[in-house]
Amino acid sequence: MAVAQNIHCSHCGAPVEFKPGEIVASCKYCGFTTVIQTGKAFNFEHSILFNNYSPEQMEELVRDWMRSGFMKPPDLAKKAKIVEKNLTYLPFWVVSLEAATKYKGIFERIAPPIVKEGEVKKEYNWVVLARKAADFPTRAYDVPLAGKVSYDFRKIEGFAKVFNSEVEREQALEVARQQIDAHHRFLLQQDIDRVVEATTAIELKQMVYLHAPVWFIKYEYKGNFYQLLIDGAKGAVLKGDIPNSKF
Repeated sequence: MAVAQNIHCSHCGAPVEFKPGEIVASCKYCGFTTVIQTGKAFNFEHSILFNNYSPEQMEELVRDWMRSGFMKPPDLAKKAKIVEKNLTYLPFWVVSLEAATKYKGIFERIAPPIVKEGEVKKEYNWVVLARKAADFPTRAYDVPLAGKVSYDFRKIEGFAKVFNSEVEREQALEVARQQIDAHHRFLLQQDIDRVVEATTAIELKQMVYLHAPVWFIKYEYKGNFYQLLIDGAKGAVLKGDIPNSKF
């Protein structure tokens, strides 16, 4: 981890540490958040969700997951060996907004085809991972915003890793716009077969910069390695690799 010699925390004066590519960093001494490019204090809400599971509780949760579901090998919980349990506080942007897509398209499931017009309007707390990792299952992550508190580095476990943001506010908003537009076009397939035109308007209500606990679990089963991602706040499995089961 590199120390930025020319950027210091505007709250306590300590040097701000960050890795190449990171944009928003939190001071490890006082918890104050700074935009690296300018060295200025962060002007938006910075919140945190705390982890509610000890390593021992997390192992039992993983074993329960291994015992549940008919798609898993029946001896998975007994024979699998958990080799890594890493708690990481990941940065997210939570974009609260209302999105409305007005569309015109062709319904071709009947003859003759007909032209249909309408609107898809929904409210979202859209989650954007503030790291450049495309495979994180943000759509499966229902961030419990009701449990967030102001960022407090003093309550983070000593064994946990804390990552800074690699995505600034405007980038996160643009990612949310693009993903919601694609999601709405997918929803349109329920009503039309071919899109003629579609325009999505966004009404932004709030953006929250938030650190949330995610457990990265690695386990071995019959010589192969698999991964689980688990929400440390609620214990929900966000993504889980399941070994092939032969019946």
